[in-house]
Amino acid sequence: MTVLETHSLRTTDASFSESLYGLRRRAVKIRVKKIENRLNSGDGVELSGLHKRQRVLSVVFLVALPYFKSKLHSIYNKEREARLQASLWGVGDGGFEETENFGRVESSFIARGTTEAELTIRARLSRRIQKIIFACYPWVHATSEGFSFTYQLLYLLDATGFYSLGLQALGVHVCRATGQELMDTSSRISKIRSRERDRLRGPPWLKKLQGALLSCSYVVLDYAQTGLIAAVFFFKMMEWWYQSAEERMSAPTVYPPPPPPPRPKVAKDGIPLPPDRTICPLCSQKRANPSVVTVSGFVYCYACIFKYVSQYNRCPVTLMQATTDEIRRLFHDV
Repeated sequence: MTVLETHSLRTTDASFSESLYGLRRRAVKIRVKKIENRLNSGDGVELSGLHKRQRVLSVVFLVALPYFKSKLHSIYNKEREARLQASLWGVGDGGFEETENFGRVESSFIARGTTEAELTIRARLSRRIQKIIFACYPWVHATSEGFSFTYQLLYLLDATGFYSLGLQALGVHVCRATGQELMDTSSRISKIRSRERDRLRGPPWLKKLQGALLSCSYVVLDYAQTGLIAAVFFFKMMEWWYQSAEERMSAPTVYPPPPPPPRPKVAKDGIPLPPDRTICPLCSQKRANPSVVTVSGFVYCYACIFKYVSQYNRCPVTLMQATTDEIRRLFHDV
């Protein structure tokens, strides 16, 4: 990323991502016009190309600071996991992080003849630095995210011309590149490369070798954007392809529900069913506390069926064998 950002800022005055959208970075010069009465002043904004210092600082803001923040985030996560383990398994097991972090350091220092006192000092110092990072990183992260959100909100509301704190610190505006600027950029790139080829020194075969290496590096850097877009598209396509195939392989086979079993028939010697389905076949009254016999599915009054099954151990309609444990209370009668 350092190489890509440096090349992009050097040739197009834009970061690698900004150049994908045809954007350019321009240095801001503030001009103050004094009025005769010296009571009112107007600010004029003049845009120009980036200076070398602004390009270097842009690389720092684009690459170095995010990398440093990611390392702090990694240290914070490790320290948090170590403290979580210590809270769950006790203080004795909480030192696994320290052993893991400093095990390789300890072996290398002992191999070089470092004394145990020096090793202990280094371990304590590293441990103290980790504790400081663990205490300070949440505030640093919250502050950076807060500034980022604030600047983006103000930029959307047209309250500022900078959408990040880094751009305002550098005094850089991001604007859309015109057709003339694109043509000027291509001519400037050709001039820069011709000067780099003229600076080659050495015998002819060495110049040819250096020129070939420069040409290869130019091709790689020029087509890095197209290659990145193609790689992302290819990766997403392969991810979709394998994910869909895996889903097809791992998806459970959904079978249709089996048909219900046939309805039990009324036995010849059994109690006949009443024409009204809400009537209990045993007492010929409106069912009270309806309950079903699970072996047959017929519904009766709870008192009636419990007394009958306790005495005969069968369903009164189908004469199928049943016990009182196979009587279930119904909370919704039909």
